[in-house]
Amino acid sequence: MSIVPAPVARQPWRMLIPLIALVIFGALVLYSAGAGDWNRYATSHLIRFGVFLVMAAIMTQLRREFVQFMAYPAYVVVLIMLIAVEAIGFVGGGAQRWLDLGFIQLQPSELMKPAIVLVLARFYGALPHGLIPTWRALVPAGAIVAFPMALVLLQPDLGTALAIGFGGVTVMFLAGLPLTWFVGAGAAAAVIAPLAFFFGLHEYQQKRVFVFLDPESDPLGDGYHITQSKIAIGSGGGFGKGFGEGTQSHLSYLPEPHTDFVFATMAEEWGFAGGLFVLFVFAMVLSWGLSVARRSKDRFAKLLAAGMTATIFFYVAINLMMVMGLAPVVGIPLPFLSHGGSSMMTNMICVGTLMMVNVWNRRAPRGGLTA
Repeated sequence: MSIVPAPVARQPWRMLIPLIALVIFGALVLYSAGAGDWNRYATSHLIRFGVFLVMAAIMTQLRREFVQFMAYPAYVVVLIMLIAVEAIGFVGGGAQRWLDLGFIQLQPSELMKPAIVLVLARFYGALPHGLIPTWRALVPAGAIVAFPMALVLLQPDLGTALAIGFGGVTVMFLAGLPLTWFVGAGAAAAVIAPLAFFFGLHEYQQKRVFVFLDPESDPLGDGYHITQSKIAIGSGGGFGKGFGEGTQSHLSYLPEPHTDFVFATMAEEWGFAGGLFVLFVFAMVLSWGLSVARRSKDRFAKLLAAGMTATIFFYVAINLMMVMGLAPVVGIPLPFLSHGGSSMMTNMICVGTLMMVNVWNRRAPRGGLTA
């Protein structure tokens, strides 16, 4: 008889232990970014993770039938919240993205990232296989993705809109839609992209693209963020300058050292070794998520797990590319390291969903994949 209680032993510790280690490491980085003050960023970071980890554990108790039933209502509620942002949302940092609910300032666009995966998994999970290559598999799903993307672009928030689109397209691709449709969409996007760039993007968004292509052209202006981030990462060397010894963040050269550019803050003090640790943990979390998707016995669960894993991957890939100058600055935080309640909430919803599907897989009868 094991001395470890069964509910504890059944948790996916191969994912949770590295994830908890990453969050604690992130708290150390935020402690340093806060000039040695735990209460500035680090304490709230740990509290939020603890609260949302409890939420994730509660999510594992949800039944598949209940989650399927709530997919469309959840999407509609978040969509209404996005519309409310346009009507009564308050402005912060030059963008209208938040709802002030009194006890919390909520960013509904963050909730749409997991919601879009959930509703599309529900849609394709119930769609007969014979209709997958037809317009009935494309048009409704396209509308489901396009409407919230348009609302988020109005805020304006290009990074979050792209994240919603990435999650939606990933589920559509994994659902088995014909590859030629995606090739055609890619070709159409290549043609439309120049028009969208000059007539659809705001001036500051256009500048971000130009700066991404040549940040040294304006190192003290629009290229400042990327230039200082590269300096911070490069100066860390193999093992960093030492905990609390980073100059770029402590002397306020590095902008947003606790949110968008937290990886640069970490790399300056912990070096290449710290970067490898972060990448290793993300690889473990993402590989576990994919293994949950592969083990799923029905299409709904499989698409749900794969879509949530893709959402976390998008956060990680775009943020790391952004801070290293490989992508324009679009305001995507780094999961589990960046300070911010909305980001932590979204990523823990993804983790909780994966834990929930993992429980479904364990309870499922042995057999082949079902619709």
